[in-house]
Amino acid sequence: MNDGVAGVLALVGERWALQVVRDVSLGLRRFNELEAATGAPRTVLSDRLRRLVDAGVLDTRPYQVPGSRVRTEYVLTDAGYDLLPLLSAMSDWGERHLGGGVPGDVVYRHGGCGGRVTARLVCECGQETAPRDRLIAEINR
Repeated sequence: MNDGVAGVLALVGERWALQVVRDVSLGLRRFNELEAATGAPRTVLSDRLRRLVDAGVLDTRPYQVPGSRVRTEYVLTDAGYDLLPLLSAMSDWGERHLGGGVPGDVVYRHGGCGGRVTARLVCECGQETAPRDRLIAEINR
C-alpha cells in the first residue's frame, strides 16, 4: 500500500537521516560539522547525504578554505524545508512523551516574532483539528 508514509520512511526513516536534515537547518553545512553533531560513522553519513541529495532534500555547493582543495557543503532545498514541520511535530511529541514536558535542545521558533512554533492538523476547510478528533483514512483507488 502506498500512502506516502512508506516512501517518506524509506528516505528519512533510516538512522541519522532526519538528524542530518535538522542539523543542516540549524546551519551546519560541512561534512565534518555533521559528523561531529550526529556521531554517525563516516560511511553511513556519506550514504545518508548522498541519498538526501539524490532525493532532492539537500543540495550541494562547493566551498574552499584558502590553501586547501574544493569541498562540498550541504543546503536544504524546498523539499528539505518542507520537512521542518515534521521535525517540529516530532520534537513536540518527544517533549510530551519522552522528555517529561521539558523542551529539547532544539526549539522551533517563528522568524518574525520569535514565538514557539508547533505542528497542527488543519483541514482543507480551514478548521483546526486535534489528533483525537475523528480522522478518517481512506484508500485511493
